[in-house]
Amino acid sequence: MSVELNKRGYEHARRLIEQGRFVADDRDLWSEHQPSARQENEFIAEHGPGEYARWHLGVDTAVPEDRKARYRFPYGDFEKLHRCGVLSAEVRAGQYKHLDIEIAAAHLHGMIDAK
Repeated sequence: MSVELNKRGYEHARRLIEQGRFVADDRDLWSEHQPSARQENEFIAEHGPGEYARWHLGVDTAVPEDRKARYRFPYGDFEKLHRCGVLSAEVRAGQYKHLDIEIAAAHLHGMIDAK
């Protein structure tokens, strides 16, 4: 598995924070706030996999681009970035030794907390 930082997703997350399009919630709320599989499928059907990819900090380059499984470490609900999603991504990236994703998530976390 070759998981690396999704630079496009990271830049999208930065812009959302700069525009104030985020929810400053607690980490434990991500299971309630993250999109369901049905919501993900509807979003992909309406907007395509490229737009879906922008809502993830990680990309598994071993998986084809048109597969949901290619995109890892989601951070939002397709409208706003959620602090709980960023915190979850930061912790999970650290657990799986994806240092570039962990650092990117920590930077986003800092941006949110500074607002």
